[in-house]
Amino acid sequence: MLKFRLSLILILVTTLHLKAQKNTEPSDSEIALAKTIKESHPDDNVALESEEYHISFDFNKKSQKVTVLEKINKNLINLDSRADIQAYCYYDGESEIESFTVKYKNNKETGDHVNDEAIKSDDLFHNDTRVKYIDLDFPLKGYKYSTETIKKYKDIKYFTSLYFNDIYPTLKKIIKVEIPNWLELEFKEMNFDGYNITKTVEQNPKKDSKIHTFTLENIPAMYKDEGSPGPSYIYPHLLILAKSYTFNGTKTNIFESTQDLYNWYKTLVNSLENDNSEIKDKVLELTKDAKTDEEKIKNIYYWVQDNIRYIAFEDGIAGFKPDEASNVFKKRYGDCKGMANLTKQMLLEAGFDARLTWIGTKRIAYDYSTPNLLVDNHMICTLIKNGKSIYLDGTEKFNAYTEYADRIQGKQVLIENGEEYILKKVPVSDASSNKEVYNYVLSLEDGLIYGFVNKTFQGESRSSLLQYLDQLKTNKKEDFLIWYLNKGNSNVSVIDIKTSDLSNRDVPVDIDYYVSIKNAVSSFDGTIYIDLDFEKELAGYNFEKRHTDYMFDYKKHLVSTTSLGVPSGYTVSELPKDINVSSDNYDLSVTFSKQGNAIVYKKEFKIKNAIVETSDFEEWNAYIKDLQAIYNEQIILTKE
Repeated sequence: MLKFRLSLILILVTTLHLKAQKNTEPSDSEIALAKTIKESHPDDNVALESEEYHISFDFNKKSQKVTVLEKINKNLINLDSRADIQAYCYYDGESEIESFTVKYKNNKETGDHVNDEAIKSDDLFHNDTRVKYIDLDFPLKGYKYSTETIKKYKDIKYFTSLYFNDIYPTLKKIIKVEIPNWLELEFKEMNFDGYNITKTVEQNPKKDSKIHTFTLENIPAMYKDEGSPGPSYIYPHLLILAKSYTFNGTKTNIFESTQDLYNWYKTLVNSLENDNSEIKDKVLELTKDAKTDEEKIKNIYYWVQDNIRYIAFEDGIAGFKPDEASNVFKKRYGDCKGMANLTKQMLLEAGFDARLTWIGTKRIAYDYSTPNLLVDNHMICTLIKNGKSIYLDGTEKFNAYTEYADRIQGKQVLIENGEEYILKKVPVSDASSNKEVYNYVLSLEDGLIYGFVNKTFQGESRSSLLQYLDQLKTNKKEDFLIWYLNKGNSNVSVIDIKTSDLSNRDVPVDIDYYVSIKNAVSSFDGTIYIDLDFEKELAGYNFEKRHTDYMFDYKKHLVSTTSLGVPSGYTVSELPKDINVSSDNYDLSVTFSKQGNAIVYKKEFKIKNAIVETSDFEEWNAYIKDLQAIYNEQIILTKE
């Protein structure tokens, strides 16, 4: 009997599913449209024929919060013979999905199961973001689905931006935002230049509101370029500035000014119960033998770097509120906010003036002139000493005191200052602060290139190398160094490695070693052919297929000098031609010369601003092509 009922249910479900699918096959015009879109977007397999956002606002009297209702309708069309994708929507502790449906083109719901999962990320220790998704199968070119998502934000401050680009190319996107007259809300138009975005405003007397409509057509999908600037630099979007609301004649500020944003941050900080009894002994231990204030500060700062494991933590209000210093100290881990608070409290215990500091990394295009929760994504500690601000970021392992990571250089900081705040900018360093200097003194011996090498690493080139080494077990560090120095090339043997003190982040890393290179020398009929360069820096940095600027991790300055002794009785028949190019973003040069009985091959590559812009690509790519030619060119020695 049970089997009969289950079979009946299965038949019923299948029948309903088939009935819903009736008249869903694509028409000739839909197939033709799919072909046309595919011609313009050959790398995409699905497109949005249309996408419409409708945003409205309400007031929750119980929570005293302005809420946001976001309704999104998408019409998808398949561009290939078949495609499998996921339709999805995200939510978290400050929002909820009220409904999420997928329909066939005949307006019948697919009835597919909606999955609901927590987001897991290697970068996040804990994250309260969740995703609802449905697996969609497009069986034919021109096949269509439509989706509708209704999402509610419990507090308008978490409703921060609206982007025009999607992960799929979009033929037409409409964003409608209905703002009630009791709500003061401003749009900041970001990256609108170059886009034909039409804007209209109409009154809605029934709801005592204004409807702002933004329309854009033929929008490419978000680019898949690696090493791109943050999306806030690239794509047209609206930054939402929720300023205030007025009820019963009383105006209440949300984020009308930077002061309001700071006030909210400060309420979170003021709610902390920092009991420093747990850390007093450690602070005393770190400072008792120090002879200067700077030594005391370094001991505390470096202890936090070395002993507190950084983890990212996002969970509602905890994504903005620092953890108590004692908790971070006991657990020996924390996010940037917890680490900043621990650094601050330890410095306060040592008698210094330390402040919590909010900052947006270089991935974010905004500054504090736009009070919005997207303006920052990081927290550090500011030490104020002798009228100067010194920035301490415990998450940057092996950064030296007064040395700042490129990702925060030049960025505006919001420093706590009682009931007010201080705005400053992190100093900017030249690319030479991260200098790498390579010196090769080589000779030819029994068909091998053999010689001595010295390499020196400063700034972020030093700290990034030390981070790699720190992540390895002790017995694997030498293996890593060998791999790092020979670039994983089995033809290159590295021996007798000697390093400077790798535990001292205040000095450059210095590495000496001997190298022998096989299969780089060949001879025929009294002529020797030499492949002199096995490092080949920048060889893979061709940007012909990129759409966006390329961002390096930090500014770079490499100076590599190779001296190769010419064997007695031989002469250099010809050296490759020098190549060089210079722009606001880079200086690149390769030179060859004959000095005494040696060939001197020098490369100097300076990436001044950690970026190669799209406007540089034509010149840059031409240079890289010439550089690759040099890397592939052999040095030829002939008998005299």
